[in-house]
Amino acid sequence: MLKQDLLFEIGCAELPPKSLKRLAEALANNIQLALQKVELSFTTLQFFTTPRRLAIYIKELASLQPERMIERRGPALAAAFDKEGKPTPACQGFAKSCGVSVDELIRQETDKGTWLVFRQLQKGKTVNELMPDLLQQAIAALPIAKPMRWGSSEVEFVRPVHWVVLLYGTDVIPAAILGKQTDRLTYGHRFLHPTALKLNTPADYLTTLRQAYVEPDFAKRQALIREQLLNIAREHDAQVGINESLLDEVTSIVEWPTALLCNFNAKFLAVPKEAIITALESHQKCFMLWNQQANLLPHFITVSNLISREVNQVIKGNERVVTARLADAAFFYQTDCQQPLEQYLNQLKQVVFQEKLGSLFNKAERLAQLCISLAEPLQLNKELAKQTGMLAKTDLMTQMVGEFPELQGIMGYYYAKQEGLPEALALALKEQYLPRFAGDVIPESSLGCALALADRLDSLAGMFAAGEIPTGDKDPFGLRRAAVGLVRILVEKQLPLDLTALLNQALVNYHAYPKLTIKPNLAEQLSVFVLERLRAWYLEQGITADTLQAVFAKQITVPYDIHLRIEAIQAFKALPEAAALAAANKRVSNLLAKQPAQMDFAINEALLQASAERELFKSLQSIRQQVEPLFAQGEYGQAMQQLAGLGKVVDEFFDHVMVMVEDESIKQNRLALLNQLRQLFLQVADISLLQ
Repeated sequence: MLKQDLLFEIGCAELPPKSLKRLAEALANNIQLALQKVELSFTTLQFFTTPRRLAIYIKELASLQPERMIERRGPALAAAFDKEGKPTPACQGFAKSCGVSVDELIRQETDKGTWLVFRQLQKGKTVNELMPDLLQQAIAALPIAKPMRWGSSEVEFVRPVHWVVLLYGTDVIPAAILGKQTDRLTYGHRFLHPTALKLNTPADYLTTLRQAYVEPDFAKRQALIREQLLNIAREHDAQVGINESLLDEVTSIVEWPTALLCNFNAKFLAVPKEAIITALESHQKCFMLWNQQANLLPHFITVSNLISREVNQVIKGNERVVTARLADAAFFYQTDCQQPLEQYLNQLKQVVFQEKLGSLFNKAERLAQLCISLAEPLQLNKELAKQTGMLAKTDLMTQMVGEFPELQGIMGYYYAKQEGLPEALALALKEQYLPRFAGDVIPESSLGCALALADRLDSLAGMFAAGEIPTGDKDPFGLRRAAVGLVRILVEKQLPLDLTALLNQALVNYHAYPKLTIKPNLAEQLSVFVLERLRAWYLEQGITADTLQAVFAKQITVPYDIHLRIEAIQAFKALPEAAALAAANKRVSNLLAKQPAQMDFAINEALLQASAERELFKSLQSIRQQVEPLFAQGEYGQAMQQLAGLGKVVDEFFDHVMVMVEDESIKQNRLALLNQLRQLFLQVADISLLQ
């Protein structure tokens, strides 16, 4: 069978840089799955992508599908022919659907009788027949949120399409894809080599494009940018801050990268460094330089998309744009510093937080009340906690945050310090949004924790009260993220606070809101929602589902206490006695479930007959005295290790003692003994659920 390389390339207007790599990977994955489905063999499949193209290179693709035996089973023989031996309508319909006469059907004997069967050797289709439809389907399955149309065409794609290459060996596979007829012509760099490039074979692709100033390999292009950045930094005895997401984005913007060192006026270093970094990285897609003491330098690196004869002009152009950006930032900072944060409170009244939940000023008042309620358990000054809550959102009204929204909280920190407010308050304003994303750090300071907790509690309580409950994959207010942040702070800061009580406290602030109706069980509903996020968080960390099931069966609403129990059960499962004790607990649970709800579980020592049950009773009395103080102190791990020591006596009991005897008093006494055993383990978790 003939095997040749295949090249497929979609050339289009500039693709969105933040989704470029994801689109290329998805296209490669879709095509690979489709080829496997139609049984077209190949050696390797690789994607190439630049701002103006998505390409797939398939090595040694088979030219023909293998032959396949097609078999369809029709009606049973008894239903296929009438008493006179003539074909029934069912038989005739089956033969017609197969495109043959009844005489061409064969009979197949099975253990359930004889059936009519259609069997035919189907020849494989050629790659020319298969690829056009296969590629169309792969394109249609791409994750494109907002497809575009252009001109008068009904075709939709992420950006307008200018050319399509579909080359198999030396031949073009003729097809109309995305409104373009396939060809062997591709295009190089828009400015350095704008004319068409003829490809004789797929093997010409990389060399041809590189000669036309296009590096089509995303990974190689990214490695080249990284190398240039590091070389420039090394030449100037500096370090370059390489933000990986920014590097991905820049790699998606350029086809022929050339890194250039630029400068800005050192006077701008008086502006908070986060503002400079945001202006240059997020808005101008530049990389910052730092000295060996981790101080920001008045230099930056821009990555140009071409080799210019007038390099100095390119550098000066970038410097002019950056200077304007930094001048704006400096002006915003100086202007914002001219008034204290408290003066922004009135402006908060003009901004709606949510239609039913009032303004940002109303939110600030609620945060202040929640911070006061958290002051005692977190050992904070109540007046300082109240002031922190009131000022939490004031920096949203500043010009700097208006221009750079990602600096919210951070600028509050700088403005509070500039104003001379307490360091703890300033730090809390910066930490209130932590953690921002999965894996992010949590607040370090106690006041920062209080404000971060208050912010999330208020949003969760308010949005649920307003009926804005996440459904499916829709969560416009980020409540799932808020819930994870809430429980992470409670767990990682080892705060033994009850979640339902905290949510009830947050809901109290909404009772006077006329547009809200607070349902009596809303705090419990909210608690379930938050704890489900906690469960998902543990699953992501590799905690097994049965451990979580055993602990969550206790219906505890203190996240840190849940955490301690999970740790204890994970450690317990590693003990040699764990499996037998879990099985014993399950057996006991099943026995007790069949007993009346009002059963008397008092133990009569005089009714203990067998030595094994007397030994179990004695061991339970002894171990209870050891573990009850541990339960009270939350030392669940130590308690479970102690309880594991019951393994031998429990085995002896079940080996030598019959529980469900005819004597009702002895049976009840033995069930009471087993209930005592089970209740000890239930002080930590329901280990009967462990696998």
